[in-house]
Amino acid sequence: MAEDNTQAQAQDPVAQQAAPAPEAQAAPAAPAATATATPPAPAAPAAEAPAQPAQEQAAPAATAVASEPAADYKAPLQNAIIAGNIPQIVMYAISHALTSRTSDIHIEPEEKTVRMRYRVDGVLHHIIEYPSNIHPAVISRIKIMSGLKIDEQRIPQDGRTQVTTEDRRSIDLRVSSLPTVNGEKIVMRLQDKTKKIPDLPDLGINPVQMEMMERFLKTPNGVFLVTGPTGSGKTNTLYSTLSRLNTDGVNIMTFEDPVEYQMDGLNQSQVKPEIEYDFSMGLRTALRQDPDIIMVGEIRDQETVEIAVRAALTGHLVLSTLHTNSAVATITRILDMGVKPFLITSSVRGIIAQRLVRRLSEEAKEQYTPEPSVIEDIKKELEGIPEGAIDPKLLENPVLYRVKEGMEENGFKGRVGVFEIMEMKRELGELILSGANENEIVNKAKEQGMMTLLQDGLIKALQGLTTLEEVYRITR
Repeated sequence: MAEDNTQAQAQDPVAQQAAPAPEAQAAPAAPAATATATPPAPAAPAAEAPAQPAQEQAAPAATAVASEPAADYKAPLQNAIIAGNIPQIVMYAISHALTSRTSDIHIEPEEKTVRMRYRVDGVLHHIIEYPSNIHPAVISRIKIMSGLKIDEQRIPQDGRTQVTTEDRRSIDLRVSSLPTVNGEKIVMRLQDKTKKIPDLPDLGINPVQMEMMERFLKTPNGVFLVTGPTGSGKTNTLYSTLSRLNTDGVNIMTFEDPVEYQMDGLNQSQVKPEIEYDFSMGLRTALRQDPDIIMVGEIRDQETVEIAVRAALTGHLVLSTLHTNSAVATITRILDMGVKPFLITSSVRGIIAQRLVRRLSEEAKEQYTPEPSVIEDIKKELEGIPEGAIDPKLLENPVLYRVKEGMEENGFKGRVGVFEIMEMKRELGELILSGANENEIVNKAKEQGMMTLLQDGLIKALQGLTTLEEVYRITR
């Protein structure tokens, strides 16, 4: 990203719009902040001007302030800490997160100080520290913004608020508080609700895998699952799939927690477990709403998976997510949840396991020839992959890519998906019915065209999209 040369506002507009928490008013002046670690990413090209409050939120909306040049981006935050200005500490933290591709802000109390970290492209970066004596006021300020109880410090709480930037981007802040031995920890997740939903190939799906996806999209009924750990891009994949399925001729219903993107043509519902409106209740209700396609944010229990299977067997296409390590491990997980093998083979149409790797910056990457032993391991791992998955020339004299020396700060920009897509064909179903173990199922799936996460990652490393170290980090 290009540097932003706009200077920060001298005063935070929030300080004038809303009174700080009582703790904030009484907070003493703080000693100088300790700035550590390099910035996670250079500043964004466009400055964030004072934001307008979101009208539809009950909780007070946050206001984004202008960003600093990349070389001096922490100065306003550090000055606010020195001055003990609680509203500015919170607002500058959010502002700089917005301009640095941050997905989560972590505010973590330690024994003597409180550290602030940003998660950028899946990796946490230590940004700054502030004294623990102002931490209660910072926590109270965030709680007021997100509609949480400021006098409740014994149990975890979840809340949300919104900021609207000058360029009309609507940013959803999901706030989670957690009591720890040193005080309350806060994590704020930043979700750009106006971000364009990418098409499936833009996610990084290989052309051979896209052929499988095209077959899934033509399936009138069945269960389609996307699996992986938290933060692996599962929701993006589901929305990209729904954007292709979204036509006037179908009734699409979604049950989410929370609704992360709003799409025209979809009937999207926010589940609320606190009033017993959970995914299983949503699914039961959906079946009375004449649906063609149902998307469930996550399958968490036996009741939900059983209703999903039943819906698939009665002519509906059901899309959902599950937390497992691989596509084949998903079968084991569903069996463990009490679903009979014959129901799995007759209802599940496809499973995607995925991860995200950091994408190499074009300006900061360089080519190199790896050790012969590394080349041998790569070629051995890629034996038997489907034809068309990789350009054969890339395997003749393999080269890899890395970050140039001295450019580590800007070596990566964004992320790309690594996928493992398994199609439930008849031979594979028969193997599952016979009680085969995971290794036998993996081997059969690979015979039928499945590429593993490691194989897809190695292909992306050879294509120069990421580094070999990144691939091993998420697959081993």
